[in-house]
Amino acid sequence: MRPKQYSTVHLPDAFAANTFVILDACVLVNHRLCDVLLRFAEPPEIFKPKWSKEIIDETVRALEEKLNWPTHLTASLQRELIFNFSEAWVRNYEPLIPDVGNDLKDRHVLAAAIRS
Repeated sequence: MRPKQYSTVHLPDAFAANTFVILDACVLVNHRLCDVLLRFAEPPEIFKPKWSKEIIDETVRALEEKLNWPTHLTASLQRELIFNFSEAWVRNYEPLIPDVGNDLKDRHVLAAAIRS
């Protein structure tokens, strides 16, 4: 029996990743979901992921405090995100935080989405 062959997906140029998606800590903490979404962000880039240092800090806290990940593992995750998704980091969003009207704990996420 011959092994099944899979074809490569080729997206039209018009479908190039022009869509930015903020990935919040609740998504990044879920390892399986995070893995799937970050694979969609690899070529051919279905979307471009975005997050802030604050989102990553929340993710690390949750992984260490709630899921008991060791610090060397969360440090490795951060290094990989920096190395593989250097354009994902949203900066200079903090001035927008006071002006957004969503839940206080999530304002940094909306501000980062607006800035990106």
